[in-house]
Amino acid sequence: MTLASPDLHGLLRRLSDCPADFLLPPRVGGAGTVHVAAVVSDVLASMGGDRLSDLAAKTFSHPARQMPDGWLNVVLVACWLLGDPWFRGRTSLAPKASILLASHLQPLARLVKPDQFVADPDRREELARFCLARLDLCPLGEKEAAARDRLAAISSVERERVAREAAAAERRAREVRKAMAAKRAREAASVYGRE
Repeated sequence: MTLASPDLHGLLRRLSDCPADFLLPPRVGGAGTVHVAAVVSDVLASMGGDRLSDLAAKTFSHPARQMPDGWLNVVLVACWLLGDPWFRGRTSLAPKASILLASHLQPLARLVKPDQFVADPDRREELARFCLARLDLCPLGEKEAAARDRLAAISSVERERVAREAAAAERRAREVRKAMAAKRAREAASVYGRE
Protein backbone atom coordinates (compact mmCIF):
# COMPACT_ATOMS: atom_id res chain seq x y z
CA MET A 1 0.00 0.00 0.00
CA THR A 2 1.64 3.15 -1.16
CA LEU A 3 -0.83 6.03 -1.57
CA ALA A 4 -3.18 7.88 0.73
CA SER A 5 -6.78 6.82 0.41
CA PRO A 6 -10.29 8.12 0.72
CA ASP A 7 -12.03 8.11 4.05
CA LEU A 8 -13.22 4.56 4.75
CA HIS A 9 -16.39 5.80 6.46
CA GLY A 10 -17.35 7.74 3.34
CA LEU A 11 -16.91 4.60 1.23
CA LEU A 12 -19.01 2.56 3.67
CA ARG A 13 -21.75 5.17 3.51
CA ARG A 14 -21.54 5.09 -0.29
CA LEU A 15 -21.94 1.29 -0.32
CA SER A 16 -24.97 1.50 1.96
CA ASP A 17 -26.52 3.90 -0.58
CA CYS A 18 -25.84 1.62 -3.56
CA PRO A 19 -28.86 1.82 -5.92
CA ALA A 20 -30.95 -1.31 -6.30
CA ASP A 21 -30.20 -1.20 -10.05
CA PHE A 22 -26.72 -2.55 -9.29
CA LEU A 23 -28.31 -5.72 -7.92
CA LEU A 24 -30.58 -6.34 -10.92
CA PRO A 25 -29.80 -9.34 -13.12
CA PRO A 26 -26.72 -8.68 -15.26
CA ARG A 27 -27.05 -8.85 -19.02
CA VAL A 28 -25.49 -12.13 -20.15
CA GLY A 29 -26.10 -13.11 -23.73
CA GLY A 30 -29.64 -11.97 -24.41
CA ALA A 31 -30.97 -12.20 -20.85
CA GLY A 32 -30.72 -9.81 -17.93
CA THR A 33 -30.91 -6.07 -17.45
CA VAL A 34 -27.63 -4.40 -16.53
CA HIS A 35 -24.79 -4.17 -19.08
CA VAL A 36 -21.89 -4.83 -16.71
CA ALA A 37 -19.20 -4.20 -19.33
CA ALA A 38 -20.60 -0.71 -19.96
CA VAL A 39 -20.60 0.10 -16.23
CA VAL A 40 -17.03 -1.21 -15.83
CA SER A 41 -15.94 0.80 -18.89
CA ASP A 42 -17.51 3.98 -17.51
CA VAL A 43 -15.82 3.53 -14.12
CA LEU A 44 -12.41 2.93 -15.68
CA ALA A 45 -12.88 5.97 -17.94
CA SER A 46 -13.89 8.13 -14.96
CA MET A 47 -10.63 7.12 -13.28
CA GLY A 48 -8.77 8.35 -16.35
CA GLY A 49 -8.12 4.90 -17.78
CA ASP A 50 -9.05 3.32 -21.07
CA ARG A 51 -12.49 1.94 -21.76
CA LEU A 52 -12.74 -1.83 -22.14
CA SER A 53 -11.81 -3.29 -25.50
CA ASP A 54 -14.40 -5.51 -27.17
CA LEU A 55 -12.42 -8.56 -26.08
CA ALA A 56 -12.15 -7.39 -22.46
CA ALA A 57 -15.86 -6.53 -22.43
CA LYS A 58 -16.69 -10.18 -23.16
CA THR A 59 -15.36 -11.07 -19.70
CA PHE A 60 -18.43 -9.28 -18.32
CA SER A 61 -21.00 -10.00 -21.04
CA HIS A 62 -20.16 -13.69 -21.60
CA PRO A 63 -18.44 -14.83 -18.38
CA ALA A 64 -16.85 -18.26 -18.20
CA ARG A 65 -19.04 -21.02 -16.81
CA GLN A 66 -16.86 -21.50 -13.73
CA MET A 67 -17.57 -17.95 -12.53
CA PRO A 68 -19.51 -17.94 -9.26
CA ASP A 69 -23.16 -16.97 -9.19
CA GLY A 70 -23.48 -13.33 -8.26
CA TRP A 71 -19.98 -12.43 -9.46
CA LEU A 72 -21.24 -9.87 -11.96
CA ASN A 73 -23.39 -8.21 -9.30
CA VAL A 74 -20.40 -8.06 -6.96
CA VAL A 75 -18.52 -6.39 -9.84
CA LEU A 76 -21.36 -3.89 -10.16
CA VAL A 77 -21.33 -3.09 -6.42
CA ALA A 78 -17.55 -2.64 -6.60
CA CYS A 79 -18.07 -0.32 -9.58
CA TRP A 80 -20.46 1.74 -7.47
CA LEU A 81 -17.74 1.96 -4.81
CA LEU A 82 -15.07 2.95 -7.36
CA GLY A 83 -17.45 5.54 -8.78
CA ASP A 84 -16.85 7.63 -5.65
CA PRO A 85 -15.60 11.12 -6.55
CA TRP A 86 -12.29 10.43 -4.78
CA PHE A 87 -11.34 7.91 -7.49
CA ARG A 88 -12.09 10.21 -10.44
CA GLY A 89 -9.06 11.14 -12.45
CA ARG A 90 -6.75 8.76 -10.54
CA THR A 91 -5.19 7.45 -13.74
CA SER A 92 -2.56 5.38 -11.93
CA LEU A 93 -5.31 3.33 -10.27
CA ALA A 94 -7.21 2.44 -13.46
CA PRO A 95 -5.06 -0.58 -14.49
CA LYS A 96 -5.29 -2.09 -11.00
CA ALA A 97 -9.03 -1.39 -10.91
CA SER A 98 -9.42 -3.20 -14.22
CA ILE A 99 -7.72 -6.31 -12.81
CA LEU A 100 -9.69 -6.04 -9.57
CA LEU A 101 -13.01 -5.98 -11.42
CA ALA A 102 -12.08 -8.69 -13.93
CA SER A 103 -10.67 -11.29 -11.57
CA HIS A 104 -10.01 -10.43 -7.92
CA LEU A 105 -13.66 -10.34 -6.81
CA GLN A 106 -14.39 -13.96 -7.68
CA PRO A 107 -13.38 -15.46 -4.28
CA LEU A 108 -15.70 -13.00 -2.51
CA ALA A 109 -18.55 -13.80 -4.89
CA ARG A 110 -18.19 -17.51 -4.09
CA LEU A 111 -18.83 -16.85 -0.40
CA VAL A 112 -20.97 -13.73 -0.08
CA LYS A 113 -24.21 -12.77 -1.80
CA PRO A 114 -23.96 -9.42 -3.62
CA ASP A 115 -26.73 -7.75 -1.62
CA GLN A 116 -24.79 -8.39 1.60
CA PHE A 117 -22.09 -5.98 0.39
CA VAL A 118 -24.79 -3.31 0.53
CA ALA A 119 -26.95 -4.38 3.49
CA ASP A 120 -24.49 -5.89 6.00
CA PRO A 121 -22.05 -3.48 7.73
CA ASP A 122 -19.27 -6.08 8.06
CA ARG A 123 -19.53 -7.13 4.42
CA ARG A 124 -19.52 -3.46 3.33
CA GLU A 125 -16.32 -2.95 5.27
CA GLU A 126 -14.88 -6.15 3.82
CA LEU A 127 -15.58 -5.09 0.23
CA ALA A 128 -14.26 -1.56 0.77
CA ARG A 129 -11.07 -2.78 2.45
CA PHE A 130 -10.63 -5.57 -0.10
CA CYS A 131 -10.87 -3.12 -3.01
CA LEU A 132 -8.54 -0.62 -1.36
CA ALA A 133 -5.97 -3.34 -0.65
CA ARG A 134 -6.07 -4.54 -4.28
CA LEU A 135 -5.49 -0.94 -5.39
CA ASP A 136 -2.51 -0.67 -3.00
CA LEU A 137 -4.34 1.90 -0.91
CA CYS A 138 -4.57 2.21 2.83
CA PRO A 139 -7.65 3.74 4.48
CA LEU A 140 -7.15 7.33 5.51
CA GLY A 141 -5.60 7.57 8.98
CA GLU A 142 -4.64 3.88 9.19
CA LYS A 143 -1.22 2.31 9.14
CA GLU A 144 -0.63 -0.38 6.53
CA ALA A 145 -0.25 -3.21 9.08
CA ALA A 146 -3.46 -2.21 10.88
CA ALA A 147 -5.36 -2.10 7.59
CA ARG A 148 -4.08 -5.57 6.66
CA ASP A 149 -4.99 -6.96 10.09
CA ARG A 150 -8.48 -5.51 10.00
CA LEU A 151 -9.14 -6.93 6.53
CA ALA A 152 -7.90 -10.35 7.66
CA ALA A 153 -10.16 -10.17 10.73
CA ILE A 154 -13.35 -9.56 8.69
CA SER A 155 -12.43 -11.47 5.53
CA SER A 156 -14.94 -14.08 4.40
CA VAL A 157 -12.23 -15.69 2.29
CA GLU A 158 -9.85 -15.91 5.26
CA ARG A 159 -12.59 -17.26 7.54
CA GLU A 160 -13.45 -19.95 4.97
CA ARG A 161 -9.77 -20.88 4.58
CA VAL A 162 -9.34 -21.22 8.36
CA ALA A 163 -12.51 -23.34 8.61
CA ARG A 164 -11.28 -25.57 5.78
CA GLU A 165 -7.88 -25.98 7.45
CA ALA A 166 -9.51 -26.73 10.82
CA ALA A 167 -11.73 -29.38 9.23
CA ALA A 168 -8.70 -30.96 7.54
CA ALA A 169 -6.78 -30.95 10.85
CA GLU A 170 -9.74 -32.58 12.59
CA ARG A 171 -9.89 -35.28 9.88
CA ARG A 172 -6.16 -35.97 10.31
CA ALA A 173 -6.57 -36.12 14.11
CA ARG A 174 -9.46 -38.62 13.73
CA GLU A 175 -7.33 -40.76 11.42
CA VAL A 176 -4.43 -40.71 13.92
CA ARG A 177 -6.76 -41.63 16.80
CA LYS A 178 -8.24 -44.46 14.72
CA ALA A 179 -4.77 -45.74 13.77
CA MET A 180 -3.62 -45.58 17.41
CA ALA A 181 -6.73 -47.46 18.56
CA ALA A 182 -6.12 -50.13 15.89
CA LYS A 183 -2.48 -50.44 16.98
CA ARG A 184 -3.50 -50.82 20.64
CA ALA A 185 -6.05 -53.46 19.64
CA ARG A 186 -3.37 -55.38 17.67
CA GLU A 187 -0.96 -55.15 20.60
CA ALA A 188 -3.63 -56.35 23.03
CA ALA A 189 -4.51 -59.23 20.72
CA SER A 190 -0.83 -60.13 20.45
CA VAL A 191 -0.44 -60.19 24.26
CA TYR A 192 -3.63 -62.22 24.62
CA GLY A 193 -2.44 -64.68 21.97
CA ARG A 194 0.82 -65.32 23.85
CA GLU A 195 -0.91 -66.19 27.11
